[in-house]
Amino acid sequence: MKPSRELREFENRLGYRFSDVDLLANALTHRSWKSDGAKENERLEFLGDRVLGLVIAEALLKRDPGAAAGVLAPRFNSLVGGPLCADVARDLDLGAAIKLGRSESMSGGRRKLPILADMLEAVLGAVYLDGGYAAAKNLILNLWKDRIRTVETDARDAKSTLQEYAQARGQGLPQYSEIKRKGPDHDVEFTMEVRLASGLSEIATAQTKRSAEMKAARKLLEKIEQVENG
Repeated sequence: MKPSRELREFENRLGYRFSDVDLLANALTHRSWKSDGAKENERLEFLGDRVLGLVIAEALLKRDPGAAAGVLAPRFNSLVGGPLCADVARDLDLGAAIKLGRSESMSGGRRKLPILADMLEAVLGAVYLDGGYAAAKNLILNLWKDRIRTVETDARDAKSTLQEYAQARGQGLPQYSEIKRKGPDHDVEFTMEVRLASGLSEIATAQTKRSAEMKAARKLLEKIEQVENG
């Protein structure tokens, strides 16, 4: 097939050019899409989930050779879980490239976390079939590199860690507040702020208040680490 403009633009954002663009088209076709000859992507999603898991497990072992399995497990779960996969998908604006049925599209499917996460895994499966393990590994490590670097913080309960930090310094509890709410009820997006008594603060956006609070707390912990380490 001749690749569409949307597919080529997504390839550019992804940083990988397919030899068989049909694989990419398949990966970006949701089961709600009804079209003669169209293939939905659940088999590619199944494959991509396994490829992602292998690459991330290998990266974690290499990054921390002395870590016990009990230490590595929460890091692994943080890196391959649906919320983080959806974050990566949003960074790639994957939602703009997927084929959805009308009802799913009208209900905000292009922004739904489970759909974005599943679609990203399908894309990874397609890359594996198109270019082999080395191509899939290079792509995943490129997309996940900053998240792998900060995984120790991400794998912890960031809100609890921030609370412990603040209370140990006599600052009381971190204060969370809603800055903005955007979108209809079925596709709402929350922007939350966390602020310490010291004046340090961060904001983050997600599709639930708790997720936005966790992201804001994580960002603030990273800021604190930068400040304290110079």
